[in-house]
Amino acid sequence: QPVTMFARNARTAAASGARLLSTSAKTASNNSALVGAAAAAVVGGCVMATEASPAQNASSLMSMLSSINEKVSNIEKAIGAADEPTEVFMFTSESVNEGHPDKLADQVSDTIVDACFAQDPDSHVACETCTGTKFLMIFGEITTNAVFDYEAKVRQTVKEIGFDAPEKGLDYKTFKFINNIHAQSVEINASVSGRGQKPEEVGAGDQGHMFGYASNETPELMPLTHSLATGLGYQLTKVRKNGVLPLLRPDGKTQVTIEYEKKGGSLKPKRVHTIVISTQHDPAYTQAKLKEDLMEYVIKPCVPADLIDANTIFHINPSGLFTIGGPEGDGGLTGRKIIIDTYGGWGAHGGGAFSGKDPTKVDRSAAYYCRWIAKSLVAAGLAERALVQVSYAIGVPEPLSVFVDTYGTGARPDPEILQIIHDNFDMRAGMLVRELDMLKPKYKKTAAYGHFGNCARPADPDFTWEVPKKLKF
Repeated sequence: QPVTMFARNARTAAASGARLLSTSAKTASNNSALVGAAAAAVVGGCVMATEASPAQNASSLMSMLSSINEKVSNIEKAIGAADEPTEVFMFTSESVNEGHPDKLADQVSDTIVDACFAQDPDSHVACETCTGTKFLMIFGEITTNAVFDYEAKVRQTVKEIGFDAPEKGLDYKTFKFINNIHAQSVEINASVSGRGQKPEEVGAGDQGHMFGYASNETPELMPLTHSLATGLGYQLTKVRKNGVLPLLRPDGKTQVTIEYEKKGGSLKPKRVHTIVISTQHDPAYTQAKLKEDLMEYVIKPCVPADLIDANTIFHINPSGLFTIGGPEGDGGLTGRKIIIDTYGGWGAHGGGAFSGKDPTKVDRSAAYYCRWIAKSLVAAGLAERALVQVSYAIGVPEPLSVFVDTYGTGARPDPEILQIIHDNFDMRAGMLVRELDMLKPKYKKTAAYGHFGNCARPADPDFTWEVPKKLKF
């Protein structure tokens, strides 16, 4: 029976070779010869191996036949003779506004990072924030020569977000402020301090693995679901603060579902399937008027009209009233919106949050650097999509590993693209910080509306990782 199965499958493989010879007529004649020779070689090789080893079992034979199919498929793809199947799927990304309790916490933490770096570029900061009804606490480890009023900095940030009255969920003038900051561990500081060290000697602030992603589906080379969800959230804040929709309040969430077409690794957004907006508002705002205003002043300016059709679904405040928000509605904590901060569920995430951390923490700095690498690859036309991973050990300058995946869209094989990365980027922990000019106060503005893509700040030069590097290859 195994021999019969082998013969049957060998004939199928031979038939595949004949089919390839026929379909490859649309390519150059040398490609036809390549297909025919390769198909014959893999089938012949399998037969010869079987004759030489009659004791091979059926499992081994089937493994060889599987290898034949894979090789034939790769040949088809290489010469353009294969028609990639087209798949249709839906993907969703969400975002939250700067008044969401978790985002409030992120912005407060990065306010402290900026205050330290404004005076001392060698600061080491790991500042966490938690907030709830009528209180806010900062805690963690900081070693810095900077001297400033922590409470005043925090209250100013809360005020700028828009929490200026108890009915909004927090009042910057009256909430209880708690400071539980202490110095960084002397053991950790000794291995990663950087003071007196050359940049190339500075070790990573912790172990971990970080990712960067880029896609050619938007001008900023970000996933469209993420860009639209983030853009809607930013627009909500913009019309609240500029007086167009003054009855809006700081807290809010957005979500966008897009129908995609996928061919191989290539993606094409086809239409917006669903938009969800839940925004805090004044009790005087009727739900009917709120829906009308958000369609006109938030959705229309953000979402391309050609992506919306008669079947697009809109859920505007689907739960009804949303007057209680901010820390009164939910507790907030630094680092709980890491997918919103990055790629909206696309690519991958190493798990480390960004806000509240100085750039010796590779959770932050190396993730920014990976985004820079991925965006530079796509901008250079080396791939339509790219995912980059690096990993580190605490106190060790060089990355332990570097990985790239172009999802089959690469203009060159992934191993060659990996070599291009090594040739163009210095991924040592101390060097990448300096190449992207990270030792300065520029982090608070990253803490809302995404660290990547510059949705809220398209021309801000501080987002150095958003300016593609010109690659040599």
